[in-house]
Amino acid sequence: MKRRIQSFVVLLLLSGSLAHAQGPKDPVVEKIVKEATENSQLEVLAHELMDGIGPRLVGTPEMQKAHDWAVAKYKTWGIEARNEKWGEWRGWQRGVTNVSMIHPRVQSLDATQLAWSPGTKGKGVTAELIILADVQDSIAFQRWLPAVKGKLVMISMNQPTGRPEYNWEEFATKESLEKMKETRKAATDSWNERIRKTGYNARTLPAALEKAGAAGIVTSNWSGGFGVNKIFGAYTKKVPSIDMELEDYGMLYRLVESGQKPQINIQAESKNLKNAPAFNTIAEIKGTEKPNEYVILSAHFDSWDGGTGATDNGTGTIVMMEAMRILKKMYPNPKRTILAGHWGSEEQGLNGSRAFVADNPQIVKNTQAVFNQDNGTGRVANISGQGFLHAYDFMGRWLSAAPREITSSIQTQYPGFPGGGGSDHASFVAAGIPAFMLSSLSWSYGNYTWHTNRDTYDKIVFDDVRSNAILVAILAYRASEEPELANRERINLPLNPRTGEPTAWPALREPTRKGGLD
Repeated sequence: MKRRIQSFVVLLLLSGSLAHAQGPKDPVVEKIVKEATENSQLEVLAHELMDGIGPRLVGTPEMQKAHDWAVAKYKTWGIEARNEKWGEWRGWQRGVTNVSMIHPRVQSLDATQLAWSPGTKGKGVTAELIILADVQDSIAFQRWLPAVKGKLVMISMNQPTGRPEYNWEEFATKESLEKMKETRKAATDSWNERIRKTGYNARTLPAALEKAGAAGIVTSNWSGGFGVNKIFGAYTKKVPSIDMELEDYGMLYRLVESGQKPQINIQAESKNLKNAPAFNTIAEIKGTEKPNEYVILSAHFDSWDGGTGATDNGTGTIVMMEAMRILKKMYPNPKRTILAGHWGSEEQGLNGSRAFVADNPQIVKNTQAVFNQDNGTGRVANISGQGFLHAYDFMGRWLSAAPREITSSIQTQYPGFPGGGGSDHASFVAAGIPAFMLSSLSWSYGNYTWHTNRDTYDKIVFDDVRSNAILVAILAYRASEEPELANRERINLPLNPRTGEPTAWPALREPTRKGGLD
């Protein structure tokens, strides 16, 4: 066993360099690089999608507009595209959100309604704010619940600092930094315990407060950066749910604590619509020699709607569109059919890609490889073999065709382990198809743009996105030209250290085909 482990380590060490050995120049590759560099359409695509259409929450008119826009855009490039229905989702449309403090003084506040929040009517909702009570147990909480009637309930902790940790590390004394960390940990632990003692959790608590007569729910889901919050979905059916930026939330929290009984007015003009069909947009460049075998370029199309979905996953979307445009122009007659899959409702559980896998078994069975990108605007920095034993062999050949200035900083791990979730490549990995997540450099993605109110066009780093479009186009070209389907043999997964049982390959999972309808 020790010798086998040593051999595996050697393989991993070799993978980072051998995969990028450069071969003779390929004229198709040179054309791809030239077109991407001299005639890039990325800025135009980003502007039209993020600025023009905006966020793409499943079930909204904007999501439908994006699907129709993509089909029309592909057709201007001579690429066939279609919208494939796979389910339906609760229809909803965001309107204007205005939130203001009206007592003890007047001030406009920085807040927005959560996705699928009920709207307000007329002059909106005006009510006093109260903080979720710190009770002894769930019985005491039930006794407290009548106190929420007619009130707006604050259910997020008050952050002890609005400065991100890196800012403290740069300027604070060692003693001050440690004190801040201890204070924040104690506050977080205390608040989590406060929630636990209610007998509810973050999902079920808003509904319980609504049922007890609360006028609305106020949260502040801070994302650890200046002015940035996570914006997810509402769990109320009749009263508004809003998320407020840390600065204003903290001020109101302190006013409540000091007994000043602050009041705010919420005007949220959202509205429920009839159930909306849910689609994947599929673009296709037909293969000439092996048209019934496929290379798939993959990126989810939907987003949360706190910002405009620029880096999650507008950048992945425009990378795949730009790669398809370049391939159609510079490699118009591929050996295999090249598809671009723009998946719907990834954010609610990979639903679009799971539906595609379930609904298209013949395509999936004959897929050479899937190249997926999802996590931000940075250039590709990591690729795992996803548990396919021979991924080093074929991915190494394909990567070696790309310019060294693109591949030299990519870390590869072969054979790696199969992805069970997280992004749409996992839907194909579960079906036994070599599907690779092209993981990007961070650019503060986790704190500043992932699912936040700051995920907007200005955060896109177009030089990195252009590099990724070149890489994807070259990988698709070389995968298409491969003489045979790539070897799909899987590694023997290690024992689960907790159970002592063999680790199972990720299982195929059914999509949610009717979402948000309960």
